[in-house]
Amino acid sequence: MTRQPAPAPFGVTRAPALEAPGGVWLNTPGPLRLADLRGRLVILDFWTQCCINCLHVQPSLAAVEARFPGEVAVIGIHSPKFPAERDPATVAAAIARLGIRHPVLHDPGMHLWRQYAVRAWPTLVFIGPEGRVIATQSGEPDPARLLAAVAEIVNAARTGGTLVPAALPLAPAPTPGGRFAFPAKIKPLPLPLGRARHVLADTGHHQIVLLDEAGGEVARIGSGEAGPGDGPWGGARFHSPQGVIADAGAIWVADTGNHLIRRIDLGGFTVTTVAGVGRRGPIANDPLPGPIAVLASPLDLEIDGRRLYIANAGTHQILAYDLAAGMVAPWAGNGAEGLVDGAGFNAVLAQPSALAFSPDRRRLAFLDAETSAVRLADPATGAVTTLAGQGLFDFGALDGGFAEALLQHPLALAWEDDRHLLVADSYNGTLRRLDRETAQVSTLALECTDPVCLPSGQAAGLCPKGDGRFILADTNNHALMLVDLASGTTATWAS
Repeated sequence: MTRQPAPAPFGVTRAPALEAPGGVWLNTPGPLRLADLRGRLVILDFWTQCCINCLHVQPSLAAVEARFPGEVAVIGIHSPKFPAERDPATVAAAIARLGIRHPVLHDPGMHLWRQYAVRAWPTLVFIGPEGRVIATQSGEPDPARLLAAVAEIVNAARTGGTLVPAALPLAPAPTPGGRFAFPAKIKPLPLPLGRARHVLADTGHHQIVLLDEAGGEVARIGSGEAGPGDGPWGGARFHSPQGVIADAGAIWVADTGNHLIRRIDLGGFTVTTVAGVGRRGPIANDPLPGPIAVLASPLDLEIDGRRLYIANAGTHQILAYDLAAGMVAPWAGNGAEGLVDGAGFNAVLAQPSALAFSPDRRRLAFLDAETSAVRLADPATGAVTTLAGQGLFDFGALDGGFAEALLQHPLALAWEDDRHLLVADSYNGTLRRLDRETAQVSTLALECTDPVCLPSGQAAGLCPKGDGRFILADTNNHALMLVDLASGTTATWAS
């Protein structure tokens, strides 16, 4: 849960109108009024697309909608934290990526946030069938308790005769129809697998894709149907996988939507689950066997031969899976959200979203998206240090020394060499270089050579290809771009 400084809350009786200056309604044909929603329990979901805790709430709300069709109306109120999130196009992309089916009011000025005295992401506000605020819930609700609470309210309204069920007018955006849908992490295969040289998490298609040297498709792993399910390559199921890493014998997958770690055997062509139980878990405090370790939205992976490192974004921790013992243990971060250096539980992270070992394997670089920070961890000691980044509400697009430079919600990184790190500064739509010797951050000036060039779409993957070239997953544009540092150009590599 992320808190924003806000005025002291005030008592609300009659629910304020669903009107916001500059507001944009999405997933519905037009604006909705509270008067139109009378006779239903209305749940306002105050969320923002960057917040992992907000994303965890979406399946719970979908379960409520499925259980009480017509009786409960869920309305998302998108209240942006970052400047990039004020663009309604990014909100529409997030809605499509997350599979949100209810109406969403994008409120770029956070007018309703103030009207409803909201102080943290996520927050649920419950409005009774007669138009009055009856409850507020800050933070992630327990899914079972949420269902039980909603059932109690709905049953009381039925008994009182105030419930008048009716369907909401919906107009969801079409799903992407191209080769990729919201591609995320892409990594090299350490050994060729036939023609395959790279592995990609095709998040929106719920599949893992093997690509050749030119971006051609070699194989797709997974049926494309969202859900858990081990088995042969073609029949296994994933749910919004985002992270991948490969060793000589397997591809490891951060199966984000299932809260699982999966192993794709490159010899037997099968998919198995090695860690997680299929639901969002709490802060990791102790080592646990993989089959009972409860994960929370793993976003990326790295591997060093002994351990598989897991960016467990939902608890603001990096976990380590012991490849020999099959145990999952906390490695960095104590579960609080913030920016504090230190070793192990003394470190505080904020939604770790990308991992990358340096070429000499002596440093594990990672991104804390919510503090817009680039950080390093020592594999030998677990000590975490910060290169650039200042805090949860310190972000921007400023080059300069490590102490002054600002980024905005970066999501992907790769090493250029042992001295230089490249970072996809996702919400700024730029590629940044960090020089560890000079302690400077700079923005690369790149020219797109495509016939039609689109602004970068919140890139979530970056992969070295050799000779100063990198593959960038241009996530919201559903494409993979080839970045050539020598020529200073970018062009579509696969789409």
